[in-house]
Amino acid sequence: MKKIALLSFAWLASLLIMLPAMGQDTNTLTKKEKKEGWVLMFNGTDFSGWRQCNGTDMPKNWVIENDAMKVFTGEGKEPGSGANGDILFGEKKFKDFELSIDWKASKMANSGIFFNVREVPGQPIYYAAPEIQVLDNVDATDNKVASHLAGSLYDMIAADPATVNPAGQWNTIVVRVKDGKVTHTQNGVKVVEYELWTPQWDDLVTNSKFKTFPGFTEGISKEGYIGLQDHGYTVWFRNIKIREL
Repeated sequence: MKKIALLSFAWLASLLIMLPAMGQDTNTLTKKEKKEGWVLMFNGTDFSGWRQCNGTDMPKNWVIENDAMKVFTGEGKEPGSGANGDILFGEKKFKDFELSIDWKASKMANSGIFFNVREVPGQPIYYAAPEIQVLDNVDATDNKVASHLAGSLYDMIAADPATVNPAGQWNTIVVRVKDGKVTHTQNGVKVVEYELWTPQWDDLVTNSKFKTFPGFTEGISKEGYIGLQDHGYTVWFRNIKIREL
């Protein structure tokens, strides 16, 4: 009986983690969401509003598949080697907002979600913007450091790996930025909290790989674009929506 109860509890816990990515049609807004000011950043059928970082067109290694954006290994590239395919929602910059995105990783996949992106010619998207990590926590080669696991503020603050669904399953990340205060909520659980442009933020940068990046040492932007990373692996994104606060 105890074994059955434990299995039932595990099934229920798994279901609760999956709920944020379920319950309504893909790439749509409910009446409640519209009233709250949410707007879609992806319509499910084309890349309207999106473009290459430091470019004007969409990179060739992005397609629409099953109502989702899909990035994959670029032609002539090896897995883990991006094809200059980082993208931005280029219609406007955001300052205070709440962003919600569903993401799904393939086996070994690695990618990222960025905010306050400042485009720097010749530099990748992560050069001057905070990153919310997207990862197959089990098999990705970059799974050895806690702050490199899915949902983390990459290389700075670790998220609880117990909140992440495995490769092949959808996850929902909600990023809230208000007056410099930021939270990451992963599959309904708040996993990361920090404040930008503070001594504590400076300490995080100093103790990270970004300590020598002028994009960080000069100070990240007060507003910027929302972006998605091409890291040379197959990853899907959908239900991308935002509301300004």
